[in-house]
Amino acid sequence: MWDFEIGRSVSIMIRTWPFIVFRMIVYFGITLAYIMATGTGASVGYGVGHISADPDGPLSFAMWGGVVGFGLVSIAVYWIREYILYVVKAGHIAVMVHLIDGHDVPDGQNQIAYAKEVVTERFAEANILFVVDQLVKGAIRAITGLLGGVAAFLPIPGLSGLVSFLNTVIRLSLTYVDEIILGYNIRINSSSPFETARQGVVLYAQNGKTMVKNAVWLAVIMWGVSFVIFLLMLAPAAAILYLMPGQLAGWAFVLAIVFAWAFKAAFIEPFAIACLMQVYFKTIEGQVPDPAWDARLAEASSKFRELKDKALSTFDGSRWGTAGATR
Repeated sequence: MWDFEIGRSVSIMIRTWPFIVFRMIVYFGITLAYIMATGTGASVGYGVGHISADPDGPLSFAMWGGVVGFGLVSIAVYWIREYILYVVKAGHIAVMVHLIDGHDVPDGQNQIAYAKEVVTERFAEANILFVVDQLVKGAIRAITGLLGGVAAFLPIPGLSGLVSFLNTVIRLSLTYVDEIILGYNIRINSSSPFETARQGVVLYAQNGKTMVKNAVWLAVIMWGVSFVIFLLMLAPAAAILYLMPGQLAGWAFVLAIVFAWAFKAAFIEPFAIACLMQVYFKTIEGQVPDPAWDARLAEASSKFRELKDKALSTFDGSRWGTAGATR
């Protein structure tokens, strides 16, 4: 059915507890910022609304105040995404990679410092990692089409609507491929992140059917868990908004989504990444990137071509390393 070991991924999660706590602080801190900004905006709007002659002014202004507060935090989260990727995500992946390969890592808070050192060795600046991450995400979008989508798995005639829907599921299941490629980059101790990312994408593509099959199974599991979390978060979200001024009951739905997102980012995402890295590292063991797939990706994706250009400008792109080497 699937090729990852759930028990092993749970064990990795437990051993990287400092990063789980770190993720909780970061993502639930963002959730708290949403709550406070929405509540403050609603309170200010409610007060300003009393100036209006409209009897519904306070309620209307409270709603718009909440919208403004929510939007400001969203902008702030957008601007700190590079920091989150560099320190939180990349650091956690670095430790998980070493555990998957059987290496010892420090325990306690030293684990975070150790991971930051590993990431800094691979990516001297956060913006380099961010550029690599964005190019990989862009290149991955081409893989589903090149694989023939779900038709490669279910060649059933007359089911075009179902095939289209399942292709969408597959595209959504590729969410964590950039994190897997980052793990590959760290695993082979690369000093050329663009070239290694290029190799990692090609290796993923040439093993696409195996990777997509596991990603789809994992996505189904995650969506089910996330939906349950969302339902559980509706009650506390509604309770919080009940204490705010104005008619903000409709925001309970939005706030529950934010709560579920924070829980997913802190707990579910690292579990999914650990599962998929297990499959990826095992699948590519002993392989080298296939030049034919490299050419197909270059033809299909402008982002992959850009990744190749950056690799060529920083590294001898004619040399292909052997995948599966470890630190």
